Amino acid sequence: MTKAELLESLNYVNGTRYNRQETTELVLDNPGNIAPLMEIAFEDRGSISSKACWILEFIAKKDLKYILMHTDSFIHGISKVHLDSSVRPIAKICEILMKVYFSSSNNDVRDSLKDDHLKRITSCCFDWLIGDHKVAAKAYSMSSLYLLGEKFEWIRPELKLVLEQNFYAGSAAYKARARQILALIKKNEKLSK
Repeated sequence: MTKAELLESLNYVNGTRYNRQETTELVLDNPGNIAPLMEIAFEDRGSISSKACWILEFIAKKDLKYILMHTDSFIHGISKVHLDSSVRPIAKICEILMKVYFSSSNNDVRDSLKDDHLKRITSCCFDWLIGDHKVAAKAYSMSSLYLLGEKFEWIRPELKLVLEQNFYAGSAAYKARARQILALIKKNEKLSK
């Protein structure tokens, strides 16, 4: 499938789970489609890029190996995403990557992501957390940042500060996730004393 054909296919993607799943299968029938899909996602072309991000999220949920085949492209592209409908699925993919990276078992994600990649994810997650984004992207970013605090000591104190400063202005969903993350940070602080 050419990039033009992929763009045409994305025109027909809508918010239904079935439709997104169908397009995901179409892309995965030829994994060579993933590179042009990432290009479209990170070109920030409005709704068509958001649809590409939705498909990338479905791909990541199905099998992270397809994202890891293009680790550098993905990591370098995430900072180019600005639309809320694109940020949410990209933040979710970052959360999925961090959950697997910091799981106790050896895994391909840990082998694929280098410190520079983790630093870029950290930067983007802080941008999404403090930026004017919807709560889902902020919640995924909080989780990712908490996990990244396992590797980079400075993250959890900064995350705690941001969450405490923004807590009362946040929505109910924001407050619920922030409370959860703050409790984990507090527990971790007690264990490290």
